[in-house]
Amino acid sequence: MNLLRLSWKNIWSRPLASVLSLILFALGIGLITVLMIINAQLKDQFENNLAGIDLVIGAKGSPMQLILCNMYHIDAPTGNISIDEVKPFLNPKHPLIESSVPVSVGDNYKTYRIIGTTHMFADLYEAQLAQGNWWHKDYQVTVGSQVARALHLHIGDTFLSSHGFDDNDDLVHDHHSPFKVVGIFEPTGSVLDQLILTSTSSVWAVHGHEDHTDHASDSTAHEDGHGHGAHGEDEHDHGEDEHGHSDHDHAHGGDHNHTEVAPSDEYRGRITAEQLLATPEEDITALLIRYKNNNHLTLSLPRSINENTDLQAANPAYEINRVYAMMGTGTEALRALAILIAIVSGLSVFFSLLSSLKDRKYELSLLRVMGAGRGTLFLLIILEGLLLAVLGYALGFLLAHIGAGIFAGMIADEYQYSINALRILPTEIWIALAALLIGVLASILPAWQAYRTDIHETLSQG
Repeated sequence: MNLLRLSWKNIWSRPLASVLSLILFALGIGLITVLMIINAQLKDQFENNLAGIDLVIGAKGSPMQLILCNMYHIDAPTGNISIDEVKPFLNPKHPLIESSVPVSVGDNYKTYRIIGTTHMFADLYEAQLAQGNWWHKDYQVTVGSQVARALHLHIGDTFLSSHGFDDNDDLVHDHHSPFKVVGIFEPTGSVLDQLILTSTSSVWAVHGHEDHTDHASDSTAHEDGHGHGAHGEDEHDHGEDEHGHSDHDHAHGGDHNHTEVAPSDEYRGRITAEQLLATPEEDITALLIRYKNNNHLTLSLPRSINENTDLQAANPAYEINRVYAMMGTGTEALRALAILIAIVSGLSVFFSLLSSLKDRKYELSLLRVMGAGRGTLFLLIILEGLLLAVLGYALGFLLAHIGAGIFAGMIADEYQYSINALRILPTEIWIALAALLIGVLASILPAWQAYRTDIHETLSQG
């Protein structure tokens, strides 16, 4: 006697009740699973993008907006700040600050944000070059892996930026030289993958401040003694070929896949402190700060900035915890709804099996006559509950990952953040076990009634 086949046939002998149970089960399981997939991956991305940044300094406004814009790049700027205002925080000898990374935002290419900054920005995410070089001149860019993949960008490609964060042909900056791709980063699993990095002076040049950028570039070259500080070479001594490589690259046998050694930390520090301080009248969007050590002085620094200056200082960890709290409220409500649906689906299975026993008493008694024991009848009903649970879980699993894929497409279009809908979380194993448990619990009482079936009384009643 094949109990599994018999259980399968018994389930589909009452298709309406079985389909209803499966739909409820799948909705509950699917909703719980998709919430876990989205929450886990968004949380991973939020934590990866913290990048050890202790403080963000920018214009007055919403501190959360300041963090979301300048660290997660999913919001608009609170405004600009002048370099003169943040001069103390650019001091390389500041007793509390290990590094200050300038960020200038406001333009995009095909919705991917262009960030004016220094090479230290890439250091925050421990980025390495997959091919090409770091940007060194105005209008050179090094792009994130996802940008290169999505927009099919290659070394030597050029493009014009657009104002704002929308892909709008009417907002294209067609009055300046095109940006040129000189490098592509390896994937980092962070927001850097979705960004286009260039020099701060490039952003100024796009917005009509060429005089200041020339001064800034000259200042950097003068202080460093080299126009190409990464290699101790004068930029003007080396032309570029059609692939965006200097003669210096070819002297070292490089091709378009050559990965150039990054500039030294000392040189990068001079870019931050000297190039920017040479143009105090210019603006940036924010500074990303890393402390030397966390102590009572660093704890009081944000409050001191907020109370005594026209700047705003925001703590990334604190603001992201607020985001988690806000997300958590909605997530918990949806999770509670999903659990309720799962419980209702369990009750549906229970009532379906229980009501079917009234019509199956004669069938079960015949099975007893044919040699099936009480335990066999008990196991038969348990198997029916388990089969419904397995089918419901499989359908819910499928719906969850399809739903995660739809959500991933939406968030990619809106924010360029990526969610892997095919990723299977370890917690999904526990959901599967919970689904099986619901199936067993829902079928125990009907199985017990089948176990207690009196074959003589049932057969005598016909």
